Amino acid sequence: MTDNFHSTTQAFNAIIIGGGMVGAATAKGLADLGLQVLLLERDSLPAYDPNAPYDLRISAISAGSVALLQSLGAWQNVEKMRHCPYYRLETWETPGMGTYFDCADLGLPELGFMIENHVTQGAIWQTFAQCPTLNAMQNVKIQQIFRPTPNGDWCVQLENAQTFTSPLLIAADGANSLVRQTAGIGVTAWQYRQDCMLLTVKTNKPQHRATWQQFYPTGPRAFLPLTGHNACLVWYDSPQKIAELKKLSLAALSRAVMQAFPAQLGEVDVLNRTSFPLTRRHAQTYVKNGVVLLGDAAHTINPLAGQGVNLGFKDVKALLDVLKNAHAKGEDLASDAVLKRYERTRRADNLLMQSAIDFFYKGFKTPILPLKLLRNAALIGVDHCQPLKKRALKYALGL
Repeated sequence: MTDNFHSTTQAFNAIIIGGGMVGAATAKGLADLGLQVLLLERDSLPAYDPNAPYDLRISAISAGSVALLQSLGAWQNVEKMRHCPYYRLETWETPGMGTYFDCADLGLPELGFMIENHVTQGAIWQTFAQCPTLNAMQNVKIQQIFRPTPNGDWCVQLENAQTFTSPLLIAADGANSLVRQTAGIGVTAWQYRQDCMLLTVKTNKPQHRATWQQFYPTGPRAFLPLTGHNACLVWYDSPQKIAELKKLSLAALSRAVMQAFPAQLGEVDVLNRTSFPLTRRHAQTYVKNGVVLLGDAAHTINPLAGQGVNLGFKDVKALLDVLKNAHAKGEDLASDAVLKRYERTRRADNLLMQSAIDFFYKGFKTPILPLKLLRNAALIGVDHCQPLKKRALKYALGL
């Protein structure tokens, strides 16, 4: 791996914009194929400190995503840093009338792990030292992305005048993707008229390695276990309510949390909080003229099922599988004929997950009693139908 180039222009087989979890995983996978890869990340990687407070950006990494990280050689790095396994997943509206998943249902040692995003990102970046064909740069300021001729390579020019070219440009630069906009790919999007507040807390109860969420008409409230007596809470509510909560002191917010969350949470002290509006986006195409969209650049989803980064890792695996097969056959990796295979694999699956989450979101917002009885009966029905329960769990875990 190198962070410095000695010429003003270099050509690569693939350029990836965005060095977060999804972009970094893609870069490592393509380098493992022997391709000359350039990864550009606008920020610097945060240093890992095991004694630092938990970061608010935490993801539930599913068993399927763990398998991908293992194949990239990154999981062994994760295991040296903070990570918390979870064994159960519980969902209910009325206590005692819910669906309860356990790792034993599929014969797994765990369902997944709660991991800070920067830990997963850093673990992947640590693998780059063994990749001579992978060039990764941090703190990059892109001046422009352009294509000099209609059928030519893509050019990425930095503010320091360095220019890099490649026929394949991969967008892993997030929901407001510059690459997607440059390629002229539109999105279908709407606001959920709901905000999400993330809170890191200290609990007085030991953690039972279960993640749970209870549905309310104003939105679900979820619990994500972390190591020791740490946890992350997720509070969905109207923008007005979240704005009110943001104004509270940490002590007052702690009291509000204990009043609003299920009693099983126990006493908590809020350590930190942040919030953001919920928006659904889906790119109208994932592929155009040698540009490929991955992760949030292609789709964003309501986070209530914790599927965001896991869908991104599914994108990565699908793209790597397609390009590996095409590379072995000597095909043009940047051709629409090759890249559309990736889109056909992932676009329908991402749309299905988005639609399923929307169904839950809308279905649990309605306080009408007959509908409430119906959805509670549905949760109980899923819990008692083992074949359906196992199938739903395997799908959610990417297995």
